[in-house]
Amino acid sequence: MTLNKIRNFCIIAHIDHGKSTLADRMLELTGTVLQRDMKSQLLDSMDLEREKGITIKLAPVRMKYKGYDLNLIDTPGHVDFSYEVSRSLQACEGAILVVDASQGIQAQTLANVYLALNQDLKIIPVLNKIDLPASDVNRVTAEIINLLGCDESDILKISAKNGKGVENVLDAVIQKINPPIGDDNAPTRALIFDSYYDDYRGVILYVRIVDGSIKKGDIIQMIATGASGVALEVGSLQPAMKPGPELVTGEIGYVVTNLRTTREARVGDTVTTKRSYTKSQLPGYKLVKPFVYAGFFPVSNDDYQNLKDAIEKLSLSDSALQFEPENSPVLGFGVRIGFLGLLHMDIIRERLEREYDLDLIVTNPSTDYQVVLSSGETVDIKSASDLPDVSRISEIREPWIKGEIVIPQTYIGGVLQLVIGKRGIQNNLSYMDERAIISFSAPLANLLTDFYDQLKSITSGYGTFNYELDDYKTEDLVRVDFYVAGNIVDALSVMAHRSEAQRLGRNIVDKLKEVIPRQNFQVALQAAIGGKFIARADLSAYRKDVTTGLYGGDVSRKKKVLAKQAKGKKRMKRFGKVDIPSEAFTVMLRRD
Repeated sequence: MTLNKIRNFCIIAHIDHGKSTLADRMLELTGTVLQRDMKSQLLDSMDLEREKGITIKLAPVRMKYKGYDLNLIDTPGHVDFSYEVSRSLQACEGAILVVDASQGIQAQTLANVYLALNQDLKIIPVLNKIDLPASDVNRVTAEIINLLGCDESDILKISAKNGKGVENVLDAVIQKINPPIGDDNAPTRALIFDSYYDDYRGVILYVRIVDGSIKKGDIIQMIATGASGVALEVGSLQPAMKPGPELVTGEIGYVVTNLRTTREARVGDTVTTKRSYTKSQLPGYKLVKPFVYAGFFPVSNDDYQNLKDAIEKLSLSDSALQFEPENSPVLGFGVRIGFLGLLHMDIIRERLEREYDLDLIVTNPSTDYQVVLSSGETVDIKSASDLPDVSRISEIREPWIKGEIVIPQTYIGGVLQLVIGKRGIQNNLSYMDERAIISFSAPLANLLTDFYDQLKSITSGYGTFNYELDDYKTEDLVRVDFYVAGNIVDALSVMAHRSEAQRLGRNIVDKLKEVIPRQNFQVALQAAIGGKFIARADLSAYRKDVTTGLYGGDVSRKKKVLAKQAKGKKRMKRFGKVDIPSEAFTVMLRRD
């Protein structure tokens, strides 16, 4: 296939604006998938994707249409996977921007448009769901014109569900998106825009050939990681794997390798071959660093090895997943895992429970902190319980994010108050027809637990939120510890700003009081900073009336029995153990 007969493009949109449905119609229209094999969200292969209605793993597919090869990449829409989206965009020359005619432009739409513009892609705006009763075509058209500076005639109006107007989208891809450029005779350079581990075949790479070619049997090398292997099979996805003799310049396809883990072939890396070698790396590669951490513990300690094996298997196909063993006096042995965000954490937890049949206790999510010691050394801590002695600490830095919220104008006041309440700083406020875009900075730790829920509550479900990691800032941070019956529970410890520590301590103690069951003796629940207690709540004991068997006689008999009971409760308080339920460890995620 000559270069001018190839078009590489992707579909970008906010969650639930119809990316996967549009991809389904394209596959039907081009005859890539037979009608009998068709099902909704065809490119979403995981059960979780179908249930949640979101794309978690991107999927490339090659379609033949009017003598052209159209290579489509269906990208994830969630902020947690924005690096994957940026690599997919780099593998393309154009992007179809899908906007829901009833919802209009949302935060993730903006974020993906900025990514596409940074990669210098040709954007084809598409207005979807025009057949819905709630659609407002004129308003949303004005929003798109305002955002992209295009003409109204450039916006394609379609309904992906019933296929209306989809043919025009495919024609626009051929006419408006440039063919790929590259040199067949130059040394081989291919961009890895996704990789995953197959139990039977090893690591499979999804690549875009920028220069040269990769043939079956070639010895390949990753420039960034230095790992080398063999291209056991090459071919295209239609959407099933279709082997071929080679992948040439401009093509998108897959390479089956003999590598053992995706850590050797990370997303964004450049592949070259031994027969046509180069050290010239494609731009934009970075090591994806997790910034949300949580402890995963099996309910029964007998399952610890199963949990460890399961996480190792998942990490083979998810190079962003980082983990290390963790030990808690209360919860026993477990694993501390790093994630790209809360959705990523939620997906991994559900996969561990479903695919590996594990019963898990997950601790409150936290972020990582940079601690500068008096000696000048900087250490990274991923859990509050790892904080060194206060006397050795010079300063503590916490990660801040740059966020963007898109809301109807009527909710501006409430949202600004929410941002300020999270120690956020408003940077900019701009208007787009009936919507407002609030740009702000805030500490990541304050947004981890219920910020998104609160935003949805305040804006009646209309608010959308997008963020990216900014920098680490020095703040007055302290570790808040929690005691149950006089014993410190390290898995509950959290980092907090000194100004918020007292309120946070009181809130968590009150929530623990609701979660921890009453005992036969009084249980004190306390929050402390260092040696100073800042909050307390008592779980009152069950009271058994031991005087029911007494009747008549002197009052001293009654006193004697009650004194004996009090003595027994004191002894119980000294030796009694409080069984802490698993809900106590996710108490920060509980809504009031």
